[in-house]
Amino acid sequence: MVLATEPTGLVPPLSPKLDLLIRLGALLALGAATTSLRATVDRALKAGATESEIADVLVAIAPALGGARVVSTAPRLAIALGYELDADE
Repeated sequence: MVLATEPTGLVPPLSPKLDLLIRLGALLALGAATTSLRATVDRALKAGATESEIADVLVAIAPALGGARVVSTAPRLAIALGYELDADE
């Protein structure tokens, strides 16, 4: 049940949007690849999350991650959201 890709058995179940935002936070904390972040961001957007809410996930977990991880993860999240970053940034 814990490893299922769709929420099952939770009482009460999380909304799909909240579930995906939490999953995104876990992926960010683990330093997941941009491809994994993009897939989760796309699903979260389809579930009704806004870009602002998605960015807020990184802000919310920043105290637990620490500055170095936030700085290294933020560009991958931006790319997952569809932003193009210059090579110099």
